[in-house]
Amino acid sequence: MTRVLVVDDEPQIVRALVINLKARTYEVDAAADGAGALELAAARHPDVVVLDLGLPDMDGVEVIKGLRGWTRVPILVLSARHSSDEKVEALDAGADDYVTKPFGMDELMARLRAAVRRAEPLAGGDVVVETDGFTVDLAAKKAVREGRDVRLTPTEWHLLEVLVRNGGKLVGQKQLLQEVWGPSYGTETNYLRVYMAQLRRKLEADPSHPRHFITEPGMGYRFER
Repeated sequence: MTRVLVVDDEPQIVRALVINLKARTYEVDAAADGAGALELAAARHPDVVVLDLGLPDMDGVEVIKGLRGWTRVPILVLSARHSSDEKVEALDAGADDYVTKPFGMDELMARLRAAVRRAEPLAGGDVVVETDGFTVDLAAKKAVREGRDVRLTPTEWHLLEVLVRNGGKLVGQKQLLQEVWGPSYGTETNYLRVYMAQLRRKLEADPSHPRHFITEPGMGYRFER
């Protein structure tokens, strides 16, 4: 599921966004100020940020700069500021799109979907992730080690794909379970242990000391090249 971080100090707007996003099966976190937004982004690793510029503790442009210091997460600005100079400043700081208030919910959702799509790897044949021991081709849906295709079950591949698409980011246990096994899963961490062991055995040079499939105890897993 796509996780959205909503940053706005107007409770009625936050409430409307949360209701509409959850109705469309997004997971939602919300912050009312810039400091809370930066903390939540670091803790929850959202897939997209919807950000108001007029926050009580800092300007939204500073939040954009803070995020851009470590992440390329899509940022969709939602602001009552209409001047072109302010839009340019936000976009130059690293925002991906700009919607002015008042806004239509359907348009906002369409822009949000587009921002998430742009952040995903392209479905072309050149979407290849290489490590020193194996290669993952996201378009061809295959892994190659020492010149040979690695036989992966559909579940193993799906788990590998989620981790590789989120390379360098911690992917939580619940998120992995729901993306790979379905929305009714969330606590069956033994599934993850079994399948991660299988991936390591098939892809890691030393499965007992993994370099690429890293466990963050009690939290989740991370893929490193």
